Amino acid sequence: MRVNGMTLALLLAARAPSVARAFAVHGRRHRHRAVVVIVDPSSSSGVAMSSSSPILLDREFHTRRRHSRTSSFPSSSSSSSSSSRSSYSSTRLFSIPTSSADRDGGTTSTGGTVPGSSSPVASTSTTSTSTSGTPPTPFDDGLSPYGITTPIYYVNDKPHVGHAYTSLACDVIARYMRHSGRDVHLLTGTDEHGQKVEATARGAGVEPLEFCDGVSRAFRDLLGLMNISNDGFVRTTEDHHKGAVRHLWRELRDAGAIYLGSYEGWYSVRDECYYNESELVDGRAPTGAEVSWVKKEDSYFFRLSEYTDRLLEHYEDHPDFIAPESRRNEVVSFVRGGLRDLSISRTTFDWGVKVPDDEGHVMYVWIDALANYISALGYPEETDPGSYYDKYWPASLHVVGKDILRFHAVYWPAFLMAAGLPLPRRIFAHGWWTKDGEKISKSLGNVIDPVELVNKYGVDPTRFFLMSEVTFGNDGDFSDERLIYKVNANLSNELGNLNQRIMTLVYKNCGGATPAEIGPLTEDDEAILSTARSLRMRTGEAISNQSIDRYVQHMISMVWDANRYIDVQAPWVLKKTDVSRMNTVLYVLMEVMRHVAILYQPLMPTSSNVILDQLGVPKDERDFSHLDTAGCEIKLGREVIKPTAVFPRFEVPVAAAV
Repeated sequence: MRVNGMTLALLLAARAPSVARAFAVHGRRHRHRAVVVIVDPSSSSGVAMSSSSPILLDREFHTRRRHSRTSSFPSSSSSSSSSSRSSYSSTRLFSIPTSSADRDGGTTSTGGTVPGSSSPVASTSTTSTSTSGTPPTPFDDGLSPYGITTPIYYVNDKPHVGHAYTSLACDVIARYMRHSGRDVHLLTGTDEHGQKVEATARGAGVEPLEFCDGVSRAFRDLLGLMNISNDGFVRTTEDHHKGAVRHLWRELRDAGAIYLGSYEGWYSVRDECYYNESELVDGRAPTGAEVSWVKKEDSYFFRLSEYTDRLLEHYEDHPDFIAPESRRNEVVSFVRGGLRDLSISRTTFDWGVKVPDDEGHVMYVWIDALANYISALGYPEETDPGSYYDKYWPASLHVVGKDILRFHAVYWPAFLMAAGLPLPRRIFAHGWWTKDGEKISKSLGNVIDPVELVNKYGVDPTRFFLMSEVTFGNDGDFSDERLIYKVNANLSNELGNLNQRIMTLVYKNCGGATPAEIGPLTEDDEAILSTARSLRMRTGEAISNQSIDRYVQHMISMVWDANRYIDVQAPWVLKKTDVSRMNTVLYVLMEVMRHVAILYQPLMPTSSNVILDQLGVPKDERDFSHLDTAGCEIKLGREVIKPTAVFPRFEVPVAAAV
C-alpha cells in the first residue's frame, strides 16, 4: 500500500477507523511522507509492527534527531515502552486516541463556548464513553476506599534506593487515586525485630530499641525528602502492634493452625527465612545470602501444608491477585510443588514478640512483620463500620520487592485464611536495581543513596527518572549518566522548554495575560485537544494496572505532540501575519499544558504546580475532576505571571561524555 509517496505503511486495525481517517486527512493535507501505526488489539502494547519495518519509533531516536547534541547516548535498561510509541511523520507527531469511542468508531462533537467569549471552547469531544474516570480493573471497582501499602522496611541498615523506589511507586499510585477522587490510605513503616537487628545493634554497641529508633527515623526522614504522601507509619516495636500480633497468634492457635514441634535446617539471618536443601544455590540462599544450619530446637509450626489447595484455588479464582504474570507463575509453581509446615518461632534470640503463654519462644519475624498491614488499621480492637480497618482492609494493593513475594503471596494469605480474615486484593512485585550493570552491595561500594540523589538532582527529577526508566515489575540498571540524559531530554528540553515557549509568547504578545479572544478551532486544534482530553483515561488505565512507566510514557508522548504542534503552527510567525490565529494557537497550547500539568502532579507534585501557577490555574481546580468540568478551562484575558524555568539542565560528567 502506498499513499502520496508513503515509504512505510502499517495497517490500522479494523476497530480504529477514526484513527485511519485522521491519518488519511493529515497525509492529504500536508503532502509528505506519512507513517501509520498498526493498532493491534491483541498486542499488550496496542502497537504491532512488521519485523521488516525499518523504522525507529523510540522517542530517543527523535530526541537525537531533534537536538543533535552528541553522537552517542546512554542506552536504556528498560524497554523504551512500546506502549508509549506514537507515529511520527516528517513534520508532525500524532498520538493515537485509545478511548473506547475511538476504538469503536464513536463520534465526537464540539460544544460550548470559552468562558467570557463567544469563541468555540477549547474542549472538543464528548464521546459515548467518558474519559473522566479511572477505569477499574477486575480487582478494583474504582469506587471503594483504596488501601495501598509498601512493605515495612527492615532496619538493619539505612535506607537505599530500593526503599525509595517502592515508596515512590506507591506514592504515585496513591496521589493519582486521590486526585481522581478516591478515599486513599497509604501505609508504610519499619520492621524492627529479628535476629539480624539484634546482632547489628550489638555490633554497634547499643540496645536494639535505640538502634531501631535511629534507623526508623532515617526512613521517616527519607519519606519527607522524597515528598511521599503516606497516611500512616507503623513500627513493629509499638505496643499496639505487638498486642495485635499476639491476638493474631491466638486466633491461629485456636483455629488449630499452630502446633509445637522441633526444627532443624538451613536458615538465612539476612533474609530472615528458612530454605530447603533443594532451594540452595552453591550453598547459598536463592537471594545470594549466606545460610547456616540451625541445630534441632523446639519450634512452633504453622500448618502451611494444609493450605496448598486453598491457595491454588484462590490464585485460580483471582487471576489478578499476583502481578506481574511472571511472578504469579513463579508463586503458583512453588505452591504446586508442595508446601511444608512453616517454623514460626525461635528460642535462640530474644529481640521479638514473645509467643503468648510460652515466652521462651519469640515469634518468627515474618508473622510479626506481615501483621502490620492490619495492626496499623486498628486490628483487632477497632474494626467497627467506619473504622480504618473497615475502610481500608482488605488492602487494594500490596507493593513489594520480588525477593519478598513468597512471604506476601503464600504465607500471608495462608495466615489470613486460618484466622478467618479477608485477603488483600492484589500483590504487585517489582524488580531490583543494579548499578552500572553490577549487583548493588556494600562490599562493592556501589549502594545508591537516595538522599544523595535528591541533593544532587532535586526531588522531582529523581522521582521522574526512577518511575520512567524501568518497566515497573522488571529489573533496571542505574547510572548517573542515564539519569542526566533522561531528565535533560524529557524535562528540561521537552516539558520545561515547551512551557517556557508557550508562556513567554503569551506574556510578551498578549499583554501579560491569556489571550482576550480567540478564533475558530481548526482540525489540528481539535486533534491535539482531543488527544489531551483522552490523556486522563489512558493514564488512569495504566495506573490502575500499576503500569507506572506507561503512565509516564503517555505523558511524554503528549508533550511531544504539543511540541510538534507548536513547531507546525509557529505562533511567533503568526504574531506578524494573523494575531487572531496566534491567540488561538496559544490558547490551545495553554489548555493542553493544563491537562499535562494536572496529570503530572502524582509524579512531580512540586514542578507540576509551578507550571499550573504560571498557567493561572486556581489551586482548587487542580484535581482530575476539573479536567472535564465546564468552566475550568483556561480563562480568557486572565493575568499571568512572568514565566521562569521549571527544570534545571544537568551537565554530563566529563568521563561519561568522553
